[in-house]
Amino acid sequence: MPSITLTREKFLEDLQGRTFSDVLNDPEQPFEAVLGFFNDENRQRRMEESEIHHDRPPLAGVVRELESHPAIDPILADTHTQRSKRLRQAVGVVVRMIMEARGWQKTGRKGSLGVRDGKKSSELNHNTGGLAFWFIRAERYVLAEGMPFQSVRDHYQKLESSESQLILKEN
Repeated sequence: MPSITLTREKFLEDLQGRTFSDVLNDPEQPFEAVLGFFNDENRQRRMEESEIHHDRPPLAGVVRELESHPAIDPILADTHTQRSKRLRQAVGVVVRMIMEARGWQKTGRKGSLGVRDGKKSSELNHNTGGLAFWFIRAERYVLAEGMPFQSVRDHYQKLESSESQLILKEN
């Protein structure tokens, strides 16, 4: 699948994207760096592989690299938690737009990326466990034409159902 290139204009054309014009128009927010980060073909591939091969949200495939980006990390660590939160939410929209353009659809479920430390919301809020330092959850996606592998949960349920049927036939 070729790389998707997302621009500021495409982001603002999106119904949800336009609600983040404050992030785009804030000169202290590194939105151009976010777009440049996610417009990379290898990162987009890793986002898909995160869902297909690791049964994790697409953001899980790139979140450590994103959080260590020199232009993005300082804003995520900003003590103004609302500004940091808005940037993290805008990242979620960017991920959705890229995944949908690559043939994926939202599941309506979130996958865990980290565990908060339990501090008061007025203080700097980061994770103490999990994969990510600043992101807690991220949207899960499925391929529109169907997933190539079963999830562990689906595989287990199918196995349990088969075993139940076998037991019923034996009795």
